Amino acid sequence: MNWAVRISGLAFASLLLSSVAAFAGPKIVSGPGANPECFKPWSDKTKFFQWDKKPGPYRIALVNGFVGNTWRIQMVKTAKAFAEQPGIKENLKEFKVVSTGTDVAAQLGAMEDFINQGFDAIITIAVAPDGFDRIIRLADKNNVVVVPFDNILDTDKVMMVNEDQKEMGRMSAKWLIDESGKTSGDILEVRGLPGNSVDRDRHLGFREVMEAPGNKFNITEVVGNWDTGTSQKVTADALAVHGHFDGVFTQGGSDGTVRAMMDAKQPFVPMSGEGENEFRKQIMEHYKEGLKGMSYGQSPALVAIATKAAISALQGNVMPQLISIPIPVATYKTLKAGENYWPDLNANFFAPNQFLPCGVTFTAPEIMAQSEANK
Repeated sequence: MNWAVRISGLAFASLLLSSVAAFAGPKIVSGPGANPECFKPWSDKTKFFQWDKKPGPYRIALVNGFVGNTWRIQMVKTAKAFAEQPGIKENLKEFKVVSTGTDVAAQLGAMEDFINQGFDAIITIAVAPDGFDRIIRLADKNNVVVVPFDNILDTDKVMMVNEDQKEMGRMSAKWLIDESGKTSGDILEVRGLPGNSVDRDRHLGFREVMEAPGNKFNITEVVGNWDTGTSQKVTADALAVHGHFDGVFTQGGSDGTVRAMMDAKQPFVPMSGEGENEFRKQIMEHYKEGLKGMSYGQSPALVAIATKAAISALQGNVMPQLISIPIPVATYKTLKAGENYWPDLNANFFAPNQFLPCGVTFTAPEIMAQSEANK
């Protein structure tokens, strides 16, 4: 009888251990991964994950943080538009969207709530690059796929989607140096939302080039929060103090920076900025007057690729831990009306929204018809 009890106990323990193992997060496996044209590994050192296959359709949540600028609003609208597209809609049983603000605890609380509700995946723009370890462990325990994108985490424990933020900073610095022909002078750097990995990495990449041996730039930093109105105000304040800059690098709210220069009646200078349609319109209207602009694009459509990656992972496909998205870039030499900017559209939005290898082909009306409210 005792042997029978012991055997029964061992069998139960074995079953319990196997159940825990089945809900222990992704396995590290060999590549290549699924759909490599879309889900491109960041480098040849990127590892690959595979989750246990789950039957669909799936419950997926977007847990955004800050929502107070054009990019974030468009991102939320893009997520909702993508969830309605053929090929995606039939894979979704439920798609929730919440924006929790800039407080890390609030974002972590929302993510924990969705895990406890039994959601299959959470895509998120992290409020901070660290502090998510407990949530990652909880997600792994419950076999929930977590996909940070845009502002990603300083970890290799989750699958993430992003463009190379440091390279955006580097290419912006190289652009200003090449267009101005100078290795010294006064430069304005309009930074993004403090505490985010995107702001940090773009800044580090920019300074890496600007402060390289042989360069003697005097750089003035202001915080624009990636927001048009804020960028306009802090640029105006900087111009009031310094009078003139030889070049400008802005992480966002680019059109606000240009407006501040116009209001101050300052001569245009070479400028690298984000992918706002209004900024691209300004470049084409004023490049002959000196606004020689480069517009790189951190596309709000990253949310679509993150959603697509989450679905692929839930289907049991092999996925890169870090997915690299190419940086869309346009300059005053390559901007074309109706192709990479739209001169007749007055509502501000971010122009780069198409990633053909991923089947992401949004039009501006599709996106702008959505609401940014929580869903």
